[in-house]
Amino acid sequence: MLTFIYNLKALNQNPEQLARDRIDADLNRCGWVIQGKNKINLKVSLGVAVREYQTDIGPADYVLFADGKPIDIIEAKRAEEAVHLTMHEDQSEGYATAKLKYLHNEKLRFVYESTGEVTRFTNYRDIKPRSRSVFSFHRPET
Repeated sequence: MLTFIYNLKALNQNPEQLARDRIDADLNRCGWVIQGKNKINLKVSLGVAVREYQTDIGPADYVLFADGKPIDIIEAKRAEEAVHLTMHEDQSEGYATAKLKYLHNEKLRFVYESTGEVTRFTNYRDIKPRSRSVFSFHRPET
C-alpha cells in the first residue's frame, strides 16, 4: 500500500520535485535533517540541510549547515540533466560565493550538483578545484 501511495505522489510531481525527493532521501541517509526555508532551526541537529535558502543572487536549492555554520551548496537538477551536470558548475559556484541571508559568510568551500541519481562534488580548497563524481553526500560530522 505504501508503494502505491508513493507512486501516486510521484505521478503528481515534476522532474525537479522528483530529484529533490531523491536528494532528500540521500541527505537523510547521510545524517542530515532537512528543513524548509520558513522554519529553520540550526540547533536541531549537527547537520541541517535547508531547502531554498535565500542568497543575494536568489534561492539556493540547498544550503548545508554543520554545527550551525554554512558549509555546502547543493544545486538540484532533474534526472535528464545528469549528463550535463558539469555545465551547471558556474551556477553552483555563484551560490557558493553569494552572501547568505542573515549571515556574514565567506565563500562556501564545498559544492554539489545532483539529480539524486548522479552527484558531482567540488572542493574549493583544492589548489585546482574541479568537480568529480561521488556516490553520496558527506556526513555532517566529517
